Amino acid sequence: MIRRLGFSSLATAAILAAASMTGLSQAQSVLTHHVREAVLNGQAPPVGRLNSEKIMQLDLVLPLRDRQGLRWFLEDLYNPASPSYRQFLTPAEFTARFGPTQKDYDTVLRWARANGFTVVGGTRDGMDVQVRGPVSAIESAFHLNMRVYRHPTENRNFYAPDREPVTSLPFALWHVSGLDNFSIPHPMFVKKSDYARAHGMRPEDVAKHATTGSGPDASFLGSDMRAAYYGGTALTGSGQNLGLLEYEGTDLADFNTYYKNVGQTAGITPVLLSTDGTSTSCTESSGCDDTEQTLDMTQALGMAPGLASMTEYIGSTDTAIISAMTTHSPLPTTIGCSWGWTPADASTLDPYFEKMASQGQNFFAASGDDSTWSSRNEAWPADDANIVSVGGTDLTTSGAAGPWASETAWSDSGGGISPDDIPIPSWQQISGVINSSNKGSTTLRNGPDVSANANFTFYVCADQTTCTANEYGGTSFATPMWAGYIALVNQQLAENGKSTIGFINPTIYEQNVTSDYATDFHDITSGTSGSYSAVVGYDLVTGWGSPNGQGLINALAGSSTTQPGFSLSASPGSVSIAQGGSGSSTITSTVTGGFDSAVSLTASGQPSGVTVGFSPTSITGAGTSTMSITVASTVTAGTYAITVTGTSGSTTHTTSVSLTVTSTSSGNFTISVSPSSGYLFRGQSGYAVVTTSVSGGFDAPITLSASGIPSGVTGSFSPNPVAAPGSGTSDFTLTVSRNAPTGTSVITITGTGGGVTHTTTLTFTVYR
Repeated sequence: MIRRLGFSSLATAAILAAASMTGLSQAQSVLTHHVREAVLNGQAPPVGRLNSEKIMQLDLVLPLRDRQGLRWFLEDLYNPASPSYRQFLTPAEFTARFGPTQKDYDTVLRWARANGFTVVGGTRDGMDVQVRGPVSAIESAFHLNMRVYRHPTENRNFYAPDREPVTSLPFALWHVSGLDNFSIPHPMFVKKSDYARAHGMRPEDVAKHATTGSGPDASFLGSDMRAAYYGGTALTGSGQNLGLLEYEGTDLADFNTYYKNVGQTAGITPVLLSTDGTSTSCTESSGCDDTEQTLDMTQALGMAPGLASMTEYIGSTDTAIISAMTTHSPLPTTIGCSWGWTPADASTLDPYFEKMASQGQNFFAASGDDSTWSSRNEAWPADDANIVSVGGTDLTTSGAAGPWASETAWSDSGGGISPDDIPIPSWQQISGVINSSNKGSTTLRNGPDVSANANFTFYVCADQTTCTANEYGGTSFATPMWAGYIALVNQQLAENGKSTIGFINPTIYEQNVTSDYATDFHDITSGTSGSYSAVVGYDLVTGWGSPNGQGLINALAGSSTTQPGFSLSASPGSVSIAQGGSGSSTITSTVTGGFDSAVSLTASGQPSGVTVGFSPTSITGAGTSTMSITVASTVTAGTYAITVTGTSGSTTHTTSVSLTVTSTSSGNFTISVSPSSGYLFRGQSGYAVVTTSVSGGFDAPITLSASGIPSGVTGSFSPNPVAAPGSGTSDFTLTVSRNAPTGTSVITITGTGGGVTHTTTLTFTVYR
């Protein structure tokens, strides 16, 4: 167990004070629910306690700082009449406006460590802290009992808390992920044999429209879906980054086999990113099935073969995966999720989905393969109001790699009215969306929003075994298709000098109640799934329908004819200048659509005493200007953001230069350790906090080292070095082996940076 180094006398009072603060009188409830309904109503009988020594990994999610402010911001962001329209934020800008403060984030780090957890991941920009620790620490820290229950609908046991978690933090956490395994995420694909069995028919009697595909046995390839739903060649997803949510890793041998067998070349190598330590490997011999993971990649890349990157974000907890998707560089602006699960609280991911919308990201979720949504038929996350829900159709094309011919509703397409009682969003309240024909709700979220082919018509390679044709179907296929299609939209937007599309629902619902609908979508008007049927316009089986080639792309991105325009960039983007000195950056104008007008340059945001000039003062068309920066000796050392604005007529664009003013004095720093004396028993680990404080303009990283560590004891610093300008903390962790000699030693901790070295000491005792 990691603990703070023990210390006596003065420490005794501190320990008692800390203990009193963890009492329930100071408890903070967590803002979301964690206790399962089956536990509350007794449908899941308890069968025992979870082993107190079992090591678990949790994800502690911090709350948004200004939730209402974010929602007002999003209203403006997606309002075409607003000056803020599609002026999306970067992850760092989102954190600065709406994310946790550094103080609050550091508070959670300290609280987690003080309560026996090891911090293993998470970021402030991601709003989470990933921790590992034993069940005993979880029960103590969150004031609950971890019990084992009998699952009410599945032949297994599950673990879960018996009450809502509370903490001794000075503020409430948003959520704690990983406290139960009641709902095991499952992929949204289905085998034809399973479908036939469920419907009391033979597999060969299942209707098959894949008689014109380019794959083996006339099965559809990802490239066939591109031909049917896009039909062009100019757009490939060039320059775009696509993300796929996965709960298991994959074997890229299956991905490579697919492309080899169909005689095509994958333009990129997929990136496999573990978001919380989950393995990125998946082999049949280890009991892992990578069917979903592989088909996600081949369908997305089939639709957008020229992607700049395609990343599978792999994890075991939803918040860890989604958190990484909102912070990773390059940022995925179009995302597919073909998994379904049931959270204890359906609002758990809303802060992240809202963050995605603010950053120009769009999240597609498969609507499911079990027909009409119900409380026993998992709909989430497809019924969340902040994502695009993707239903299924049955597609016919005119030939191999041929255009769209006809389409009906797929008989198992998931859809209906939110079983999680999610309120109807504003864009579904637009007149003409919900009507007596589609039987939608006027108070709750309806789904799906859009759809694409999901019938048993695909070529699939998985599990290092024989590939199959026309055996798999499901909204799992339709979802990555749509993610790839939006990459085409974003490419055209970029070529038109515009930002990404972001969350598409506010746009498509507004457009589709007009005469533009027939140009934008294939309206699916025949076929039934469960309680609902496809009808003219919006329906609860296929949503608005499937994408109608270049028509929808132009509706979302504007004409493919690039409009004249310009953009600005600065190189270098960060400049460091000493007091009394000067420096420069090159401002470059990049043009599109033959733009050749003059762009005048101005600067703002620089502090008093800093002079900025441009040579030349304007750029005509494409070109460069030298930005000179002169810093007076009286300017206070620090970092300043200078905004460079280019103006041409009524058009303005900006770029920024980060100016760091350094002191001409050498500066200095101090170093200390708390506690300054401590002890551990054999076999234990603990930590002390090393603090560095700078003065006099000191600005450099400080590297830490230790000497005098006794035999049988190891020590490490995290982080190391302390990042520039040098003020910060680092945990000095000591681990005592079981046979370490007992006794007291003086450990010297040395900090070195900027040509300056200082030391402090820790008196450390090893007990039996």
